[in-house]
Amino acid sequence: MMTKHIAVLGTVLLLAVGCNAPPPEAAGEHAEVTAADFERGPHNGRMLRDGDFALEITIYEEGVPPEFRLYPYVANEAVDPAGVRLAMAVSRLGGRVDRFAFQPQGEFLKATSSVVEPHSFDVSVNAAHGNQTSMWSYATYEGRTTIARAAADEAGVKVETAGPAEMEEALDFSGRVEIQPEARVEVRGIYPGPILEMTKALGQNVTRGEVIARIRSSESLQTYTVTAPMSGVVLERVSNPGDVAAGQALYVIADLRRLHADLHIHPEEADRVRAGQKVEIRNLAGTLRADLKIESILPQANGSVQTLAAHVDLPGDGNWRPGMGIEGVVTIDTQQIPLAVRTNALQRFRDFMVVYARVGDTYEVRMLQLGRQTPEWTEVLGGLEPGTEYVTENAFLIRADVEKSGATHDH
Repeated sequence: MMTKHIAVLGTVLLLAVGCNAPPPEAAGEHAEVTAADFERGPHNGRMLRDGDFALEITIYEEGVPPEFRLYPYVANEAVDPAGVRLAMAVSRLGGRVDRFAFQPQGEFLKATSSVVEPHSFDVSVNAAHGNQTSMWSYATYEGRTTIARAAADEAGVKVETAGPAEMEEALDFSGRVEIQPEARVEVRGIYPGPILEMTKALGQNVTRGEVIARIRSSESLQTYTVTAPMSGVVLERVSNPGDVAAGQALYVIADLRRLHADLHIHPEEADRVRAGQKVEIRNLAGTLRADLKIESILPQANGSVQTLAAHVDLPGDGNWRPGMGIEGVVTIDTQQIPLAVRTNALQRFRDFMVVYARVGDTYEVRMLQLGRQTPEWTEVLGGLEPGTEYVTENAFLIRADVEKSGATHDH
């Protein structure tokens, strides 16, 4: 099925105006160009020319936040940047416009504010030198692709709106399924004497009050019956007819609907785990899950490994078995986070962790500053505006399409 999804995306892009086709707002004179489509200057920047006057535009990001640096030339000779008046605006996907002022510094004009990621925008430049005024516009995109909505839906691409989230801090513990102490009983005869009959076999069900053994009293020589004190399953059959009942157990009976998870709490984490906290119990294969709460924590530590036991009552649905290994994820704190994204939405792009924002049919990276993380949510400290639609499912398909399109970090 995944092969079909990738094929659908590829077909749509072949039918489009190329993988790097700009969105509608970037059409016409703002049509996208690749690294090979523009002239590069002495500082490996983009050359803009108007007659003899030219500007070389670079983004410098070595040891400093990314900043525009523009080098002016007349007749291919560098000129004093103090003689150039300059303004620049960059229009981003979604309608945001960043405007830049400049001041001379050495041989170039330096923007007074940094260029936030991604460096993907339509650029307009106005410059005045002497009596000449020049205007340019161009587009430079990275981490961007356009996919028709129907094709994205067919491929299983899902989006959500970035906003606040309830983030849970959790701890993982191992444990085992045990029978609740009150759900297990050892059945004995009242008077000593030979056992005449044992009516139940190992693993059979019994009903409370059902006759399960007959014993002849050695004192009165009268035969009496032994009945089940509770309903349940025979876990152990300790005696047999012909044995003498002398205080030993005849059967061990347990109600297997009354089980609990016994979680092993290490001493360094004991102060953070309390009765009443939420816990997800799952078997080791991950095929059984139940959202429950901690009922109690035993005050006595296990002598050999010094762990405490946290008891979690399990549902009596027949799926859980005594002795089964389990894992428990205990929620120890819950906080409201102002801005978060789904953890499974995160992708790697260059040296950043990103999500893919969607505007219309266009997808573009958003480089994120990340905070706390859980398997479900990741806190966002910067790089994403609240209310942004971003890809949450099958984001790797968008990443693959961006990588195929070749939209690179090139200015």
